[in-house]
Amino acid sequence: MGTWTRDPREALRAGPGFDLAKFDPDATPGFDGSKSDGEELMLQRGELLNELQERLYAEGRAGGSRSVLCVVQGLDTAGKGGVARHVMGMVDPQGVELRSFGVPTEEEFANHFLWRIRKALPRPGRIGVFDRSHYEDVLVQRVDSIVTEDVWRGRYDEINEFEKELVENGTTVLKFALMVSHDEQGIRLMERLDRPDKRWKYSANDLKTRSKWFAYKAAYADVFRFTSTEHAPWYVIPANRKWFSRTAITEILTRAMVELDVAWPVADFDVAEQREALAATITTPALKESLEDTEDTVESAMESSIEIRKEALELHNGDARVEEAKTKRKEWEADLEQTLEQKRALLEARPDA
Repeated sequence: MGTWTRDPREALRAGPGFDLAKFDPDATPGFDGSKSDGEELMLQRGELLNELQERLYAEGRAGGSRSVLCVVQGLDTAGKGGVARHVMGMVDPQGVELRSFGVPTEEEFANHFLWRIRKALPRPGRIGVFDRSHYEDVLVQRVDSIVTEDVWRGRYDEINEFEKELVENGTTVLKFALMVSHDEQGIRLMERLDRPDKRWKYSANDLKTRSKWFAYKAAYADVFRFTSTEHAPWYVIPANRKWFSRTAITEILTRAMVELDVAWPVADFDVAEQREALAATITTPALKESLEDTEDTVESAMESSIEIRKEALELHNGDARVEEAKTKRKEWEADLEQTLEQKRALLEARPDA
């Protein structure tokens, strides 16, 4: 199976000296493998991502403040919708908040450009996905001359301060720019016209936007130059190969989630007390069945958690966490013994056991 020979967060980051003019939308930077390799790895990562997202959601339900925001930008046909379907489709939808930003309404345009963005930020424990975002205000509004140059240029600093504020308040900001070639965009637009089931995606305005291709490229180049920061860097994704863009975004998101190191919340109630109270409402045969299932159920969950942690450790390269994983296993085993002991005692106390 293909592997990442470089951390995609390094291979795809728009760092100092990044030159969009030399960018190859057909490339697969950092990945050594074929389409089938990428799709297989993406599915494998999906299992890890799903549990990490559930842990984040549980943390949010327990009062945690952390969240993740994925900003997805790109020209028409770049594959923004595919990211929402194929990447976020691998996790529980109740933990994902998707928001698309189109032309501002009258109310939105009358307010500060970040007003509508702040209203849509992900709640604690959620992964937010912005299909287009506040960057429309330095892309579309620049190219279409909706605001003057001094206005859109001034927004770069405002955006950087806004994203820094988000990070300081517990939101991990991941920004993905999907870049396709002019020819590839033309092919995808033509496919929309050719297929009756895709014509709903096409608009006569698509040609007007396409005619401004070089103006948009210049606008994107400035976005990368002025808003790819340490706290919220841009990842510029070659998107001519849809499988690669989805695999790359999955990998970057998964690695970011691993580094959050989210643990399952600790119960804020007396577990033994609640178990005894619940057992009092269960018949003896049902309690026996529960006892018989306990070991298999808990050990299965424990092994799954350990495997997830091993995969996370491989991504994180953190030897210190190996000992932490061993400690967690011992904690699970000790908890299981206490559970079995209590349930056996509850059964033995019953006259009809």
